[in-house]
Amino acid sequence: MHRIPGYEHISRGDFLSKLGLGIGAAGLMHLLGEPEVQGSPADRSTKPGLPGLPHFAPTAKRVICLFQSGGPSHLDLFDDKPVLRERFNEDLPDSIRKGQRITGMVASQARLACQPSKWNFSPCGQSGTKLSELLTHTGTIADDICLIRSVHTEAINHDPAITFFQTGSQLPGRPSMGAWTDYGLGCANENLPSFVVLISVNKERPGQGLLARLWGSGFLPSEHQGVQFRGSGDPVLYLSDPKGISRENRRWMLDGIQELNQQSFARIGDPEIETRIAQAELAYRMQSSVPDLMDLNNEPEHVLNSYGEDVHVPGSFARNCLLARRLAVRGVRFIQLYHRDWDHHGGIHDRLPPMVKDTDQASAALVKDLKQAGLLDETLVIWGGEFGRTPYAQGSARLDAYGRDHHGKAFSIWMAGGGIKPGMCYGETDDFGFNVVNQPVHIHDLQATILHCLGIDHTRLTYRFQGRQFRLTDVHGQVVKAILK
Repeated sequence: MHRIPGYEHISRGDFLSKLGLGIGAAGLMHLLGEPEVQGSPADRSTKPGLPGLPHFAPTAKRVICLFQSGGPSHLDLFDDKPVLRERFNEDLPDSIRKGQRITGMVASQARLACQPSKWNFSPCGQSGTKLSELLTHTGTIADDICLIRSVHTEAINHDPAITFFQTGSQLPGRPSMGAWTDYGLGCANENLPSFVVLISVNKERPGQGLLARLWGSGFLPSEHQGVQFRGSGDPVLYLSDPKGISRENRRWMLDGIQELNQQSFARIGDPEIETRIAQAELAYRMQSSVPDLMDLNNEPEHVLNSYGEDVHVPGSFARNCLLARRLAVRGVRFIQLYHRDWDHHGGIHDRLPPMVKDTDQASAALVKDLKQAGLLDETLVIWGGEFGRTPYAQGSARLDAYGRDHHGKAFSIWMAGGGIKPGMCYGETDDFGFNVVNQPVHIHDLQATILHCLGIDHTRLTYRFQGRQFRLTDVHGQVVKAILK
């Protein structure tokens, strides 16, 4: 067998790896002409972000997304429809539905009976924004938020709808919003991840589970994926030193592992090895920064009280909202909260109030806390779920036992801070809350607007994968300029 000089001791696997790197390098020469993807993952780990970003002056330095998993009912919280009260238990008119698809859960029902909300609505704040009587605390920040009543999505079931909201695609495998943000803008605190995830559940009903790919990096380098902080035990798995291992021994072991990884990188050249090196160093630094982050002993009593009694319960939504503010102060760029169990196909009368109790006070307290700390103007806060609920009842139309099915044609979210106009409502649905009739906001429009607030042109933040340029908004999305200051 003929041996190539200089390669006598290289295995077949190493040869193929180096051959692949040569082909990859040729492709990289082409990519270097596109500024959105310049720089290897190793280079980016030591830089604040991609060259040329932000594209323009940002109005927000960070994002806090309060995601309500399951689909909160806009008709019971944000979008009052008196016509539903007038036409209670009448069939939803064909002129409103227009043959649009419904889920299999109600397709077999004999009727789609109009179902009004059990709760009254009233104007709040100087803006006069009408909100449900359930949202007593959100009503106190009505003049700080922009309520968008015309959001619509393409998905009709939870998993594709949540995936669409978070990644811009109904199919798994794309990078999440937080990963795109980290990829483009980098990290502002070397001792904490740039993208942190916190999850809470209703105490009585945990709701549907969430998959880690929702905060994953997809085809982006894995260094950009979100880091989940847990509600009990170690906030991050394996962060504490094992029993019997001192801090000095941990450092010694880490140095040895890093040396082996460096040798492996020099031999193979896989950029994911450098990601592993950087993440191991971050984990070591987090051993000091995370305990300080999680320690609430120095928080003033009046601040703790403002978030509600659940702030003392690790893993609660209230606790996570306070931690979100503490993460924001420390420079974390994308903070993603999830709260589960808004999927109310039945028993809204009993199940909606506990969910509002979990989230209403803490959400309002977070906005007020950020404002008091002088951080709201530079922090974009988003509250909403993957879709809304139907104006017709699932099951029997009764004010004490009704449920609502999934509805993506029209629903509501609110935004605050970070360059968003406060004290305004945007968009309108029809008299039944079924269709958007004015100023529609597609999920891609929402994503484009979020990136815009961060100083990113959504059409220019791209990544080449499998022969094409990908972006969060795919080939769609328009910035909703009317809600920007």
